[in-house]
Amino acid sequence: MSIKRIEPGARMSGAVVHGDTVYLSGQVGEGETVKEQCEYALREVDRLLAAAGSDKSKILQTLIYLSDMSYFAEMNAAWEAWIDPANTPARATSEAKLAAPKYKVEFTVTAAI
Repeated sequence: MSIKRIEPGARMSGAVVHGDTVYLSGQVGEGETVKEQCEYALREVDRLLAAAGSDKSKILQTLIYLSDMSYFAEMNAAWEAWIDPANTPARATSEAKLAAPKYKVEFTVTAAI
């Protein structure tokens, strides 16, 4: 099977397609609040999925990392406003130290094409 790299860079690609599956790099967002960061990051998920020929209705799994679990309810509100309720993926949420102190949430997505 072929491998297609979307937005390849020196360190990583924005997404990688292998067969009928697309793997997105972790997406973080700009903004002061968890809601703002979620909305930004999920727009990036939409954009990368579209570049791969997919969309959020085909998400298989999402791993969500929060810098503090106290953001869980705020993140869930943004997630539930965005996700296709007829096609919810498998999901896990964990607390983790993210790449920079300004980041509060990160989404890692795997989807079908």
